[in-house]
Amino acid sequence: MKKGCPYGTHRVISPKGVLPQPADVIDNTMEIYDNEVLIDVKTLNVDSASFTEIERRAGGDVEEIKKIMLGIVAKAGKHKNPWTGSGGMLIGTVKEVGPAYVGDLKPGDKIATLVSLSLTPLVIEEILEVRPEIDQVDIKGQAILFQSGIYAKLPEDMEEGLALSALDVAGAPAQTAKLVKPGQTVVVIGGGGKSGLLCLYEAKKRAGVTGKVICVAGSPKSEARAKNLDLADEYIVHDATDAVGMYNKIMELTDGQLADIVINCVNIENTEMASILACKDDGLVYFFSMATSFTKAALGAEGVGKDVNMIIGNGYTKGHAAITLQCLREHEGLRQLFKEMYA
Repeated sequence: MKKGCPYGTHRVISPKGVLPQPADVIDNTMEIYDNEVLIDVKTLNVDSASFTEIERRAGGDVEEIKKIMLGIVAKAGKHKNPWTGSGGMLIGTVKEVGPAYVGDLKPGDKIATLVSLSLTPLVIEEILEVRPEIDQVDIKGQAILFQSGIYAKLPEDMEEGLALSALDVAGAPAQTAKLVKPGQTVVVIGGGGKSGLLCLYEAKKRAGVTGKVICVAGSPKSEARAKNLDLADEYIVHDATDAVGMYNKIMELTDGQLADIVINCVNIENTEMASILACKDDGLVYFFSMATSFTKAALGAEGVGKDVNMIIGNGYTKGHAAITLQCLREHEGLRQLFKEMYA
């Protein structure tokens, strides 16, 4: 059995010398190296920005979505969206564990991989079902988890689909839990979406009674979703691509102080400046959205003379799976909504 690099560089075909995520093509042969794990895949949870773009290019046609997804994997050996660069994650059952793999996985374990599909060797034999409303795709296929690949064993107290939908965005609420301090003013843009709802919950919990959490929703429907669960102190519907309009609304809601922390959870382009303008100088903007252009964010902040700290939405932070699943355990309304929408 061949020896593998912990980071999966042995799978990179082109360009040579890069890690699997930025690689254009990786080897998706499902014969494992000594430190890899082979997974029988059940469901792909495609990144929201990625699925939105695929669906747009397919004109909403499910068969066309299947063709695009199969084409991506056939060409790259992984599901890395060529237009957004993002992937998603998967759930499945461990089939085989390499003899040199260090960890507690064994055949039969049901897991969710918490590393992106944009770096995961994947074979799709057949797409069984596409659920566009929740960005999930059931497949018959297999995938490889590298030694460095993080994962979560699926919890026994909730349905697989429910756990998958929450774990897909686990980095966002967990980072929110780390960043938000008591008494702060927090704006969550895209607050009515999957990651946004979880971020609102954590922000309100951490900011406490002396803080203020503002939910910015993209539609009345998503605003109502957050409002019905009492996840924020203020709720507004606003187009996140309208930066000056956003600035004016947040100025009004904060008595001209603006936000200590702005969390961007939207899945569309050109929302960088609305996030930056809503934040006070020396404040913090957390871009969880994979539709973010960090060039636009950096140059845009400079262009308007904004001295804000900006964090890239790393999908991983220590304990993120446990923190996110705990959100659903603590808030029954949130759990029920996720169950209705995603499970």
